[in-house]
Amino acid sequence: MLVRRKHALRRAKEEGDLTPDGARRHEALGRVMAALATEAEFIESCRDLTWWRGSDDSWHLEWRDGPFASEVAVLLAERLAVPGDVTPAGPGSEMSAGLDVMGVRLELHAIDPMGTARVRAKPGFWRLAEALDTTRRTNARHPWEELLGG
Repeated sequence: MLVRRKHALRRAKEEGDLTPDGARRHEALGRVMAALATEAEFIESCRDLTWWRGSDDSWHLEWRDGPFASEVAVLLAERLAVPGDVTPAGPGSEMSAGLDVMGVRLELHAIDPMGTARVRAKPGFWRLAEALDTTRRTNARHPWEELLGG
């Protein structure tokens, strides 16, 4: 926690915002990005993940494809489940949703989202879930067999 605050304060200094609110805004974004970084399925399914600071000191996250914005809002609310730190900021839709993270507004924007169900059903070049599925027999060797030489 202390390390996050130091990074948030350093980032706020770089942007010229040395107020406690500036550090809190950057810490909120850091927590959100850290939570999303642990979600391999989200990262694999999204293209062009970008973020920017809004004119009202909010953060905007935007991505193409991937899950619906409302699904990402639920995911973040679960991952950042410190009581009082995350609250939904109104009902979400497929294209947009809002969260209040540590008192900082977070706007989620999905462009051409597929939804989690379609993302999981979509065959991809390499999906972690398929690679680790040991219940399905195939003619091809599993990735760990390649690694272990078996």
